Amino acid sequence: MIYLIEDDKSIREFVVYTLNSQGLPAQGFEKPSLFWKAMEKQLPSLVLLDIMLPEEDGLQILSKLRASAATKRLPIIMLTAKGTEFDKVVGLDSGADDYIPKPFGIMELLSRIKALLRRTEGMVRNTEYRIGKLYVCPAKHIVKVDGKPVTLTLKEFEILCLLLEHRGVVYTRSQLQDEIWGYAFDGESRTVDVHIRTLRQKLGECGNCIETVRGIGYKIEEEVS
Repeated sequence: MIYLIEDDKSIREFVVYTLNSQGLPAQGFEKPSLFWKAMEKQLPSLVLLDIMLPEEDGLQILSKLRASAATKRLPIIMLTAKGTEFDKVVGLDSGADDYIPKPFGIMELLSRIKALLRRTEGMVRNTEYRIGKLYVCPAKHIVKVDGKPVTLTLKEFEILCLLLEHRGVVYTRSQLQDEIWGYAFDGESRTVDVHIRTLRQKLGECGNCIETVRGIGYKIEEEVS
């Protein structure tokens, strides 16, 4: 699935229609809030991202995606009217994999999407984790316990990926809040504990791999006994 965040209805509908007709399932969003809701349910294989958007600009969205353990390797193409050399440098330096200024040719867009997907296919194997009966593939948003799929919310998935990526490292509750919810987080202080508890429940017997370090926070050990 390819996600497109574009507030121009005509561009959004045209690109989504073209991608679907070419065998590349796609879904468009006019506002970032709708995009984030979709991300809770399913991670895409690639994101097409405009910069000038309502609610928050594309560079802010890009920064959030790159800061998350679950999406930091997600292929992202900026698709925007800001087409100066400086704009391109800012976009690419901020973490975009490609930068296509408007107006663009649809065939070129298709070609660059396919090229980026081919380049990133080889990264999937490097982002797999196996601990006992637990299998996690961040690039494909797959979590399995004893071969059976497990459905997690985006926040639960991000917590699991972060702890797996830094196995052996103890994360305090405040660090997890900063990493997963961002520095502007102003929710309940028990939010992290609640998410850890539901994550453990969903992982069943594999939930024990998430250890509580009394008075500090949580970790996943480098080796599982």
